[in-house]
Amino acid sequence: MNESLSTGGRSGRKHYRIAGLASMAGTTIEWYDFFLYGTAAALVFNKLFFPALDPITGVLAAFATYAVGFIGRPLGGIIFGHFGDRIGRKSMLMMTLMMMGIPTIAIGLIPTYEQIGYWAAVILVLMRFLQGMAVGGEWGGAVLMAVEHAPEGKKGFYGSLPQTGVGAGLVLSSLAMGAVATLPEEQMMSWGWRLPFLASVVLLGVGWLIRVKVAESPDFEKLKEQKREVRVPLFEVVRKYPRATLTIIGARMAENAWFYMAVTFALAYAANQLKIPRAEVLHAITAGAAISLLTMPFCGWLSDKVGQKRLYFAGLLLLCAFVYPFFSMLGTREPLLVWWAMVLAVGVVFPILYAPESLLFARQFPAEIRYSGISLAVQVAGVLGGGFAPMIATSLLGAADGSPRYVVAYLIGMGVVALFCTALMQGDRAAIDNMKPAQSRRASPALDTP
Repeated sequence: MNESLSTGGRSGRKHYRIAGLASMAGTTIEWYDFFLYGTAAALVFNKLFFPALDPITGVLAAFATYAVGFIGRPLGGIIFGHFGDRIGRKSMLMMTLMMMGIPTIAIGLIPTYEQIGYWAAVILVLMRFLQGMAVGGEWGGAVLMAVEHAPEGKKGFYGSLPQTGVGAGLVLSSLAMGAVATLPEEQMMSWGWRLPFLASVVLLGVGWLIRVKVAESPDFEKLKEQKREVRVPLFEVVRKYPRATLTIIGARMAENAWFYMAVTFALAYAANQLKIPRAEVLHAITAGAAISLLTMPFCGWLSDKVGQKRLYFAGLLLLCAFVYPFFSMLGTREPLLVWWAMVLAVGVVFPILYAPESLLFARQFPAEIRYSGISLAVQVAGVLGGGFAPMIATSLLGAADGSPRYVVAYLIGMGVVALFCTALMQGDRAAIDNMKPAQSRRASPALDTP
């Protein structure tokens, strides 16, 4: 870190605060776009783009297009991670913002199946793939801009700010879709669903103005000064850091599956299987996301006190313990219990896991390959954990004649795997060496790469 950041001078405080808030604002906008698609896939896309299929198969097809976004995420992580380590964090964040916003607006303009047949689904899948690539490149850059600007002892808190943007994006997308969901069915299906997608043009402009003011990461600037760079960071990650990569993938799959089960699968399950009004479930999800705006930075602050690895481990234990009560509460169909199930899932369990991830995962790699390392690991975990989770859960639900018992077992199994992988990660004290400026670290093979 540069001296002003390390000593906490006035200039340093201003820079790391601006970087943290800008990362949060940017992720809010990008996740608004990403979540909007998931909500629409659960509620309307099966009828608009796959009307020739029976209801269950139509939902599966809609979730399949949803999963395409996750398939695009590792590719985006690889591409933007490479150039983020070679060219800089900031320029990649500007590109991912545009790459997310333009396809989202385009989705709001796509003709439906009734107008152009299956070409509608083809265009939808393409736009979703571009969204996935953007998110795959976005996350690594956003969290690195936050934690690399922040001083030691506050990195966990500032690393949680871009994570907080996820909840803010979910709140905005849920409010937007919830507003149009109150329209009469005919208006909702004809033009109402398009409005939240088209509204992204405003957020895109705001996000650009905010991010353009942020300075480049001091860690990256230090690497440029020392001319310490890796020609192909991805090869270095795979060759010299396989343990870090695999443990992050295994540890994150459960968190990612849990979140998307709660906000996507559970929404479709409650509305279609349990016949709970969709607006009621959306309001509960929105409440949980709103609470996460407070619990996420709190958990980030707490991680600086107790350690990121310890807090993440505790979150996984809580996840395993809460899976069965979560589905039991939904199954009662009681509005208050349904509300509490969603609020606890999204506003409490999820932040305990998600807040410490930024710093915990970043510390597994040195600065010169950090963007590539965390992007590859996290986005592969996103495909395996979150991308296919709604489809797998829908299939398990059908196999159990509508009972969620197999879904519960599936999530607990992923939680156990994640606990094992987290235990194998570098601890907070051992990993902190990776976050030091290059000249103050012990010599490592990664630094010797030309």
